[in-house]
Order: sequence, then C-alpha cells, then structure tokens
Amino acid sequence: MHSLSCQNIVIMGGTTGLGLSAAKKLIAAGANVVITSRTQANVDAALAELGPQARGFAADAATPEAAERAVAMFDRLDALYHVAGGSGRSQGDGPLHEMTDDGLRYTLDLNLNSVILSNRAAIRQFIKQGTGGVILNMASVLGYSPSPKYFASHAYAAAKAGIIGFSKSIAAYYAPQNIRVNVIAPALVETPMSKRAATNDDIMQFIKTKQPLDGGRIGHPDDCDAAALMLLSPDSKFITGQVLAVDGGWTVSEGQIG
Repeated sequence: MHSLSCQNIVIMGGTTGLGLSAAKKLIAAGANVVITSRTQANVDAALAELGPQARGFAADAATPEAAERAVAMFDRLDALYHVAGGSGRSQGDGPLHEMTDDGLRYTLDLNLNSVILSNRAAIRQFIKQGTGGVILNMASVLGYSPSPKYFASHAYAAAKAGIIGFSKSIAAYYAPQNIRVNVIAPALVETPMSKRAATNDDIMQFIKTKQPLDGGRIGHPDDCDAAALMLLSPDSKFITGQVLAVDGGWTVSEGQIG
C-alpha cells in the first residue's frame, strides 16, 4: 500500500459514493482528511464512519468560500481530491436541442466551476506554503468517449471534458513549483448520482458489454480507490498532467445495444 502517513488531504465531496470510499482508503493509508457535502446530515454520517482522522463541514462546492474554508482547515495542505459533481438531468441537462439555460448553468457550476474554484484555493495555498502539492480531479469517460444512446447529457460531457483540459493546462503551468495535477476518469459507477442508469435494465445490459472487465458490470466506488491512492501519494512524484481511465474497458469496447 502507498503510504500517506501524516498527509493532509481535502476531499471535496467526500461523504458518499466515490468520495467516501476514497476517504476510507486514504485514512487507512495514514492521511488526515477534510470532507465536504451540501448537507450536514451527510457530513455527520460520514464522520461517524471515518473516525478521528477526519473532519468536515457542509457547503456548496460551487462557491469559492467552500474550497477556501476547506484548505484552511489544515496548517499545511498536501493534496486536494475533487470528487464533487453530479448529473444535471433533473435541472434540464440532456441532448443539446432539449437542454435548458438553467440546466446548462447548473451542470457547469456543479461539475466544472466547482473544480476550478477548489483548484484555485489549493494552488494558492501550495504557493503560500512553498511546498509543492498534489491535485487530483474527477472527470468522466463521457468527456472524451461519448455514448449517445443512453448517456446524452451534453452539458455534463462538456464539463468533464473541460476538467481534463483545465487540469492539463494548470499541470503544465505549475510543474516548476512541484505542483502535480492529474485526473481520474471513471465510467459508470454505482453511486447516488447513477441511480437512473443502475435501475434501468436496458442500460445494465449495455454495460455488460461496454464495461466487460470482471464479468461485465457497473463499477463500484472502491474500484477507483487504488488509482486515487497512487496518484495522491508521494510515490507518484514524477507523474503530472495525466488522465487515468478507471472504466472496466469502456473506452476500448463497442457495447452492444439490444
């Protein structure tokens, strides 16, 4: 296991799904974590699971104040893992000709603007400390490997593609200051956000051939943990500007539509 002994890590969106699973893994590796969520109930429930190496608060990740408060909770920040994001379908995201203005704004705020804000807060803290640091952002295979039949959420795809371009750009700019920036791009993972897909028999049949690894299945939150642990740890000190797909084979499989 990669060691994160005494590392201080902020997880934006660390109370459910991928974020909570990662928080458990990082704590097991020795890290101290700050977690955030929109709701205090989620924060309280996660902290009860995570124990004394975790602290957290409720805030909207799409506001600058949330990230600034999170990075200030440690005397020294070592890493940021931005997981917060989600579907904008209920707000009006979807195929471009059906997308609403509100759906566009909501989805970009939730999935792209929040990443820019948290990364800015972390970069400022790393520069202030003069220590270097690590940023890991969560994108999606939909940012560069579309699936039009079942996953036509075009603002979401734009946001996730934006995360990749943004992360590579700042990775290049801040590398001389020993600040590393990488991206994890999962395929379909079973989280609260993916309930629509996970309960649709046609989509699950498609996923068997689109994500054929391990018998053909939807991803589990802990499928991304090893990648996150590696990229956040000092063992990856020579890796920056990379996108790691944790996708069960999505990007190399056609997927059979019934």
